[in-house]
Amino acid sequence: QVQLVESGGGLVQPGGSLRLSCAASGLTFTNYAMGWFRQAPGKEREFVAAISWRGGNTYYADSVKGRFAISRDDARSRVYLQMNNLKPGGTAVYYCYAERTTMKGKQNYWGQGTQVTIAS
Repeated sequence: QVQLVESGGGLVQPGGSLRLSCAASGLTFTNYAMGWFRQAPGKEREFVAAISWRGGNTYYADSVKGRFAISRDDARSRVYLQMNNLKPGGTAVYYCYAERTTMKGKQNYWGQGTQVTIAS
């Protein structure tokens, strides 16, 4: 059974920092590209950041470039999202995402999410 468990969310003031962590189990972690999405109240889920299956490539939404950094620790089957200079618009539930493409098609998994609230 595949599980993605996020942690590290919470309440932080504008301009502050948080580090989200996602622990993966039940899958061969090194075979998967990993990512983070977020969903604010009343809005659709949106892409935040992704890292390739060997970690050589990273991708970011324009809204977080220069402020967020995604990384992975294959030995621990974890992916991280370092978030700096947080803005109130970043309040959302943040979801961990795992994806790989095989001959049979795309496989993807979601975590349950962790709440990030940015407020004074």
